[in-house]
Amino acid sequence: MTTTTLAVLVPLLPFLGAAAGLLLGRTAPGFVRPLAVLPTLTSLALAALVAVRQGGDAAVDSATELTPTGSVPIELALHIDGFAALVAVLVGLVASCVQIYSTGYLRDDPRYPSYAALVSLFTSAMFLVVYSGDLIVLLVGWEVMGICSYFLVGHYWETPEARAASLKAFLVTKLGDVPFLIGLFALATDAGSFRVTRILGTVASGSLDHPTLIALLLLAGVAGKSAQFPLHTWLPDAMAGPTPVSALIHAATMVAAGVYFIARLLPVFEASQAAMVVLAVMAAVTMTGSALAALAQDDIKRVLAYSTIGQLGYMTGALAVGDRGAAVFHLLSHGAFKALLFLAAGVIIHAAGTNSLAAMSRMRNLRDRIPDAYWTMTVALLALAAIPPFSGFFSKEAVLGVAEHVVTGHTERAPAAAGWIVLVAGLLTAVLTAAYAMRLWLLAFRGRGTEAPDHGRQPLTMTVVLWVLAVPSLALGGFAFRLLPGWFDGRDLGPTLTTSVLGTGLALVGGIVTYAAWRHTTALTARVPLGAVAAHPEGDAARVEAEAIASHEPAYGDIAYAPDPADPGRLLLGPLHRHAAAGFHLDAVYTTLFVRPVQAGASLVRFLDREVVETYVRGAGALPRWLGTAVRRAQTGNVQTYVSALLAGTVVLTVAVVLVATGA
Repeated sequence: MTTTTLAVLVPLLPFLGAAAGLLLGRTAPGFVRPLAVLPTLTSLALAALVAVRQGGDAAVDSATELTPTGSVPIELALHIDGFAALVAVLVGLVASCVQIYSTGYLRDDPRYPSYAALVSLFTSAMFLVVYSGDLIVLLVGWEVMGICSYFLVGHYWETPEARAASLKAFLVTKLGDVPFLIGLFALATDAGSFRVTRILGTVASGSLDHPTLIALLLLAGVAGKSAQFPLHTWLPDAMAGPTPVSALIHAATMVAAGVYFIARLLPVFEASQAAMVVLAVMAAVTMTGSALAALAQDDIKRVLAYSTIGQLGYMTGALAVGDRGAAVFHLLSHGAFKALLFLAAGVIIHAAGTNSLAAMSRMRNLRDRIPDAYWTMTVALLALAAIPPFSGFFSKEAVLGVAEHVVTGHTERAPAAAGWIVLVAGLLTAVLTAAYAMRLWLLAFRGRGTEAPDHGRQPLTMTVVLWVLAVPSLALGGFAFRLLPGWFDGRDLGPTLTTSVLGTGLALVGGIVTYAAWRHTTALTARVPLGAVAAHPEGDAARVEAEAIASHEPAYGDIAYAPDPADPGRLLLGPLHRHAAAGFHLDAVYTTLFVRPVQAGASLVRFLDREVVETYVRGAGALPRWLGTAVRRAQTGNVQTYVSALLAGTVVLTVAVVLVATGA
């Protein structure tokens, strides 16, 4: 087969698997799991074969006109360069791991057939985004992912949290998609085509008429899809969905789509210095704000959600300083260790019976119950904290290194202001990332108190996947930074001495300070027994928690656990903790600025409709009704009454005629 044929099959197979899974889910349930796993695994193998054939050489381009439009044509086009080839392999790897993991994680879920089909459709849509060479076809995959996320986040639709989270995710991302769509049409109008290659050619020739406006419109959609400030608030709430869905969304599909889109069209953004500075500011605020919020979260999945937002901030920061190689390098590295973090978190939640880190910190020997999750999550957290030689160190240092090059004038692909913004925010975030990674590890695995519940060994499909993902989390960065330049733009992605020393040193400081704070707070509470009211301002909440743990009842947000007095995040953040835990009240700001005015407007419209329009309609109908009532009363059916009325009318008319004649 040709490379083009193989590339077409990559998104097609999961799509066909999704369709077959939906059709056979009820009639032949035995086929559901093979239809979920095998097409995705086959797509992974084909994506790897496409990557080998492409080999980082000239891009593979193929196109056929999809439909005549009379103006700007829409084409079913492929554009597979080194970026697309490697990102597709990442998507296939993570999606395959998620499907295999889900066969164990959701083995007793009655809605598993629809879940598996939606995951396959989600995967197919992301493959379409990655390989597409036409922006309208890319938009199809972009929007299909939005629909799939709505259904998957709301998988546990019987809970109000899941329903609200799915609706919020859909609406917030659509808020960004409206200007994104306008930007796509404006870009195609200037370039005369939706084809990626022709758009890039237009930019290279300097023929793009409105680069700043187009770039800012496109950034709105990217902010929504990739959960960047200020449209990031949907992602932490999306943790109400199943944990494997979180791994898929965070590691390889939806949130990666925005970063990949900018990387593919980076020359469009580079054509506007203002857009690059805006992108840098967006990345900096996203990085630091999400890291502070992660340090204050109690739900283990929300910690990881804010972590994803921050790591995506690193990627957009690399793009803001004009280096898509460093951005996609971190996307690949992050995809491996973030998928591992979420899937390991799923094992921890299953073993502990709760999402709450406060509850886990009061369980001893939890790490002994789940050794596979303990060791693999330790590897993933070290990669997240960018500790050498783990993969996150090399990819994060690539981002900091290109920012340093902009600051020192070694490259002029971006304004120096953008370089300073990204570099300072990236170093500050390195401290905070190591701090919340250390906090999560301590609270989850170094708890004290009651014996951790024993649910037996996890299904083999879950533990094997953890070790598969641990390999790239540990070893990807060490050789990838030497090989990837040939697949990307040929730029050096190796760590530089200055940023390596600063970044690693700050990460170690963050981890050590957090450990010291944990030891300090643990020593202060060591004499307080589990469940003592003195240790918990909420009083009986500790007793409720202990009873829930003893009964192995999953929380999933249903049980209000008392905060852990030994939480180092409280000591480190001080008075900022309350605000960081609430995501700096951005949802409240949106409620005040947008939700309440819209509700007030809706109330006004309802009042006008009810009191004005309906009153007019009722009045317009009342007059004929009254006339009809009067006429109906005159229709008595009595002949004598009719004759009397006739005579009376005759007399009245006669008198009137006489009076008129006399007057004349």
